[in-house]
Amino acid sequence: MKFASRLAGIDISGIRRMFDLAGDEDVINLALGEPDFPIPQESKEAISRALEEDFTHYTPSKGIPELRKAIVQRELEKGASIKEEEIIVTSGASEALHLALLALVEAGDEVLIPDPGFVSYKPLVEIAGGRAMPYLLLEEDNFDIDLEALKEQITDKTRMIIMNSPSNPTGAVLSEDSIKGVAEIADEAGIPLLSDEIYDEIIYDGKHHSPMKFTDNAIIVKGFSKSYAMTGLRLGYVYAGREAIEEMIKVHQYIQASTCSLSQRAALAALDSRVFGEKMVAVLRTKRDLILEQLGKIPGVTCITPRGAFYVFPNFSRYGDSNTLVMKFLREARVVATPGTAFGQGSDGYIRFSYATGREKILEGIKRIRRCFDEVA
Repeated sequence: MKFASRLAGIDISGIRRMFDLAGDEDVINLALGEPDFPIPQESKEAISRALEEDFTHYTPSKGIPELRKAIVQRELEKGASIKEEEIIVTSGASEALHLALLALVEAGDEVLIPDPGFVSYKPLVEIAGGRAMPYLLLEEDNFDIDLEALKEQITDKTRMIIMNSPSNPTGAVLSEDSIKGVAEIADEAGIPLLSDEIYDEIIYDGKHHSPMKFTDNAIIVKGFSKSYAMTGLRLGYVYAGREAIEEMIKVHQYIQASTCSLSQRAALAALDSRVFGEKMVAVLRTKRDLILEQLGKIPGVTCITPRGAFYVFPNFSRYGDSNTLVMKFLREARVVATPGTAFGQGSDGYIRFSYATGREKILEGIKRIRRCFDEVA
């Protein structure tokens, strides 16, 4: 059987590979990027009502009108000015990223992606026929963007810039000046800016800023998986100018048709659940502080304080490369973590831990890892 050449250089996600290794009962999984919360009670009740009403059939391709209206209202509160027809409700933020890239990237186009950056960016660019070009984010800069360095990477082949704040894997929240600067660079080059904002409601310090405030040339990707613990319900959304949305809907209607009716009702109910998000962020903040405290007990390991999302990205380079270390953690400590190389080749030596799990697992997991270095510390 002959397979498509577009998949020849694409490997299984480093996150998924580590996830598959976490099956044993005595293994502590600090790799999984999902909150250990149930979905909001309002969402559970909304799903139950939808089932009773037999709301189990196709919905409009862009999403049910009442959900899009609620999204518009929420985004207006955050300072964005969008219309219902400028939104597509998608099967997770992952589909939203895929739609944007398929609609805008041609074969041979270059797309600037962050390194470290989310594992999907490079493969999705390549599936669209493009070439992913990493721009480095450095620990000494708190993983913020070096605007001058980014500008120097723009060529006549550059088709798009992807940015992510709060960041997976670093937890960094980009400054307003950086967001504005990237928007200006994109506008000057005449290229779109794809902003992945899936963690925009999980902020501990400072404020989330969106490039939509500074440019009309942005495509914004968001969702319900992280902020409302709905990872399994697979619901996200994308909004942009009407012209871009009309191109993306062409792809969406053929690969997806419409998203899950029950998930849309759950998301609609979740948008009214302000207390849920506030409570979850407060709990995650205490877990962030806990894991930072525990990592601080390992000599030679440095880690920025994440201001958003629910990951830490400590630098273990003193002890070896990322892939060797995560296998050491698995064998010797029975702890699953994600190697920095899953997020870019410039991130070797770093390890991503998710603290969206129980406090006891965080304490025991990092305690086990500390023991791996007792003799060399």
